[in-house]
Amino acid sequence: MRAIKLTYNLVFFLWYLLSLLPLRALYCISDLLFFPMYYVIRYRREVIRNNLVRSFPEKELSEIIRIEKQFYAFFCDYLFETLKLLSISKKQLVRRMTFEGVDEMVHTMEKKNKNFCFVYLGHYCNWEWVASLPYWIPQHILCGQIYHPLRNKAFDKLFLRLRNRFGGECIAMKETLRRIIELKRAQQPTIIGFISDQSPKWNSIHHWTEFLHQDTPVFIGTEKIGKQVDAIVYMADIRRVKRGHYHCRFRLLADDVKKIPDYELTDTFTRQLETMIKENPSCWLWSHKRWKRTKEEWLRRQKEETKNEKV
Repeated sequence: MRAIKLTYNLVFFLWYLLSLLPLRALYCISDLLFFPMYYVIRYRREVIRNNLVRSFPEKELSEIIRIEKQFYAFFCDYLFETLKLLSISKKQLVRRMTFEGVDEMVHTMEKKNKNFCFVYLGHYCNWEWVASLPYWIPQHILCGQIYHPLRNKAFDKLFLRLRNRFGGECIAMKETLRRIIELKRAQQPTIIGFISDQSPKWNSIHHWTEFLHQDTPVFIGTEKIGKQVDAIVYMADIRRVKRGHYHCRFRLLADDVKKIPDYELTDTFTRQLETMIKENPSCWLWSHKRWKRTKEEWLRRQKEETKNEKV
């Protein structure tokens, strides 16, 4: 525990000092970081190239390399933009991260007399800046986000501090259902963001869909829990307006989720995320091993599991 605390304090101190620099200066450092990141360190270069080639089979290699370089440049910006959250002022963040459809979302919750609104999110543009949503929401509504705890305890604590800074609540993935039931019993109006483009573990795969030309396992927790608590469901359509400026438009997917067939909401979000990615491929997290689990292997495991049950 002492080592974790020491690491946390040291990293926080250094990051906070760096975050005090204006974004213009941080972007200069980001530009410098791009070259060693791409040409020397080659951070997850093989994963990124493979993901791009498989996702855009119609593109020439020269176009793939162009997108690849744009992604590295964006990723370097993302790192420093996220670091900046440690000290950025409310005035500056509200100017740089804007939201559209918030009043409609709140009005729909009140009109439908519902306490929950779930929002699908992807690792697209700067998803960390979306944590500033509480600045745009009436104070009686709680904002939360589901997160996957980091293995490194010091960095996990650091990111929790960063994400909680704006008044929202971080809910660990394993605690999602329990916490939502608590909020339901308390009749607490709540808006919760679910980052839903990650790769589920083998035992959590219940649905596959086509995403960027590939069979892809997807999380169904957003719609499954949404049906249990009768949530209104939106998705966050985020665009990079220019460097250091993002705009999020909330798009209604369902105001009566129980009437939607199983998996339809998940598939709808996946298709719309795919459209966003195709419009600006550089802003999605290509370094994530999104397709490390194949449908063929999953079917083999299912067959083996059924065989063992019969024995």
